Amino acid sequence: MTGFLLRALLSALGLYLATRWVHGVYIANLETLLLAGLLLGVVNAIVRPVAFILTLPLTIVTLGLFLLVLNAAMVALVAWILPGFHLYGGFRAALFTWIIVWLTGWLGSALIGERGFERYPRR
Repeated sequence: MTGFLLRALLSALGLYLATRWVHGVYIANLETLLLAGLLLGVVNAIVRPVAFILTLPLTIVTLGLFLLVLNAAMVALVAWILPGFHLYGGFRAALFTWIIVWLTGWLGSALIGERGFERYPRR
């Protein structure tokens, strides 16, 4: 549970950076930002695997490049569900937002470990 909440906060940090760096991404307030990070984690855990299985033939034909579209679609889905989170830049904004969220999650996982802070021994 701690690992999921940390990843949701990392997603929220990535979304915040995307609002600063990517033209066309708008998040209304801090509450919406935290909810978007949490919802993105839920969507990636539940919807993305189903969508991946359904689009597997297309992913194989495109040698995996369709995964970029699939991941951008997950960000667009969260923006569509959550009021206060808007993507005005279309696919480009969704793709760059996903890349930034992925990079912050990757760096955060490298720093805190796969299961959260349990990586470091307690005294």
